[in-house]
Amino acid sequence: MDSSATLEECIQYALAHQVDIRQAQLDEQIVDRTIKSRLADWYPQIGLTYNIQHYLQLPVVLFPDLNDPTGPRREIRTGVANSSTAALALNQTIFNRDVLLANRTSRDVLYQAAQNTTNQKINVTVEVSKAFYDLLLTRQQQSILQLQIERLTRNLKDATNQFRSGIVDKTDYKRATIALNNATAQLQQARQQAVVREAVLKNQMGYPVEKPLVITYDSTRLEVDAELDTNQVVSYQNRIEFQRLQTRRNLLRSEIDYARWSLFPTVSFFLNYNLNYQNQQFAQLYSRSFPNSLFGLTVGYPIYQGGKRRQNIRIAELQFERSDWDVTGLQNDIDTEFQRTLAQYKSDWINYQTLKENVELAREVYDVIQLQYKSGVKTYLDVLISQTDLRTAEFNFINAQYQAISSKIDVERALGQIDN
Repeated sequence: MDSSATLEECIQYALAHQVDIRQAQLDEQIVDRTIKSRLADWYPQIGLTYNIQHYLQLPVVLFPDLNDPTGPRREIRTGVANSSTAALALNQTIFNRDVLLANRTSRDVLYQAAQNTTNQKINVTVEVSKAFYDLLLTRQQQSILQLQIERLTRNLKDATNQFRSGIVDKTDYKRATIALNNATAQLQQARQQAVVREAVLKNQMGYPVEKPLVITYDSTRLEVDAELDTNQVVSYQNRIEFQRLQTRRNLLRSEIDYARWSLFPTVSFFLNYNLNYQNQQFAQLYSRSFPNSLFGLTVGYPIYQGGKRRQNIRIAELQFERSDWDVTGLQNDIDTEFQRTLAQYKSDWINYQTLKENVELAREVYDVIQLQYKSGVKTYLDVLISQTDLRTAEFNFINAQYQAISSKIDVERALGQIDN
């Protein structure tokens, strides 16, 4: 991104580089891989095992004496000293509720991860927008202070000239000097505040701290950007929180099915092929093999678990029922948030319009008193007061302007209108 950036460019940069979003995108990939890992259990599972062993002492088996069946049994060592086995096993799941749940919920789980990323993007868009306007506000304050310094410099010159001409005493130019010094100090403070707010914006964007960042904005758009249609109504479906809750309810519904599937057995097919090697002499161990193979079906079903399955089903049903109240609670929260932010916006908008008029009045008063002072009608104290009133009116106006824009962002977020 170029060092000079608009609000839209700052937001786009943040969506591509901000830490929380990058982490959320990686979480999406992790979820995707996890789902694929679980679904892999549907495919045939093939494994190979190998072992080799040597008996230090052969096992002993007691056999009856065929010549004397009622007599003591004979001790006979069996087997061979060296043996080795290579076994190839194939297992195919036919029914398993864990694998079935993974297949049933894969789309919702992946969608849930994507919604988390969307939520992060909305948060970043809001925070970057507010940080951008906050920095712009500081820049505007610097401009106001710079203009004030220019006016105070002229006033100091006028007061000095009038003092030298004997029209006024020395208190006028001293007051002008004090006011100029104060304005210069305030400008330095504003510059330091701009450094801090620029750092905040860079942090919200994920922008390198060491790189310069100059924001650009069309000041004529500010009033347009502050306007909002206050007749809009809330649509819950537009809120990402509501969408995430609906996805969670789908997953809870699947949990009910999962609990009910415990009433069914697990079924799998297996096929084994074994190569056995046996020989008394180790060097001749692999000279001959004794293969065997088999296939079959494995069925597992717990007959009695003390009512555990029935309780798990009921737990899943209660969790889904509880999510109904989550929906109700979220709707109430959204309604409250919208009413609160809308009321705040209306208050800020009225304040903004009122202070806009104050700036024009304060500027007119200052211009008139400035002319009257030059004509000797007004004292410099009157000039200083009108100058302070003008600066205060300008500061209050831009603060109100940016507060209205900030409140508008909050309302748009409450309405689910923040574009990510």
